Amino acid sequence: MEYTMKWVRGHVEVYDRAGRFLFSADSEAEAYHELEDAAA
Repeated sequence: MEYTMKWVRGHVEVYDRAGRFLFSADSEAEAYHELEDAAA
């Protein structure tokens, strides 16, 4: 899955390749963990 992470006001927002919002996380590490969980 392709995705983009953006820092927004102290948290990370994750978007899919089409630019649709997927979820937010407190850090990039947390976002990567969530992405790994979703892929499993």
